[in-house]
Amino acid sequence: MKIIFWLIIFVIVFLAGVRYIERHSIFFPMKEMGVSPTDISLAYENVYFTTKDGNKLNGWFIPSEGSRRTVIFCHGNAGNISHRLEKIAILHDLGLNIFIFDYRGYGKSKGTPTEQGLYNDAQAAYEYVRQNRGIPDNDIIVYGESIGGAVAIDLAKDVDFRALITEDAFTSIKDMAKIAYPFLPHFIFSSRFDSLQKIKDIKTQKLIIHSIDDEIVPYRLGEKLFEQAAPPKKMLKLRGGHNTAFLDSKTKYIEGLREFVSELDKE
Repeated sequence: MKIIFWLIIFVIVFLAGVRYIERHSIFFPMKEMGVSPTDISLAYENVYFTTKDGNKLNGWFIPSEGSRRTVIFCHGNAGNISHRLEKIAILHDLGLNIFIFDYRGYGKSKGTPTEQGLYNDAQAAYEYVRQNRGIPDNDIIVYGESIGGAVAIDLAKDVDFRALITEDAFTSIKDMAKIAYPFLPHFIFSSRFDSLQKIKDIKTQKLIIHSIDDEIVPYRLGEKLFEQAAPPKKMLKLRGGHNTAFLDSKTKYIEGLREFVSELDKE
């Protein structure tokens, strides 16, 4: 009986440790807001909206004069919306409206981040853009960076918008866990973020961006995501780090986005 008792205690402690590792290796929210779009001379509206499970979220709507296309931006797992101004500036210069929002627990958004919570947050952001801004599905582009790519892909499996862009996105938490924690069995992680399975059935026009030099999400995962994605799809290969490739390969990044968006206008 003592052996069984201590075995149960070991399992409980082990799983608690795994949950701690999981929670602190997936989400790195920052509450403090650094700068705002006005710091790069962009007009914006600070907005709040509520998810279906009652979380109050914060976002910025940044208009581009004369544009009908709007990007819903799902950021990565660290920081908050105030750390994405350089990318916002690039998208704005391409003539796109931008709605960038913070997930629960990030920035001024309430709550605690979880996988399902982030999915709910993206759904609420999409509904805000459609209902409060009156923007039709055909004019919505959803952009997800890193873990935001998984969030954007999940949204795309449920709603039909104009285009999906992912940047340095991974295939699943299982595949990432094999890289980060090879000594742990992947099935013990509760988070899935299984983009590889979801993207197979998404018919939306897709642009998969990934850096060959990505030191956090290996390029092979982005390539695998592209290979499994249903058409139509395009791949944009960059050089540079996980968080800096869009600057390290700035010209190629901008031209790739410009070409992709221009083709949407022709269709």
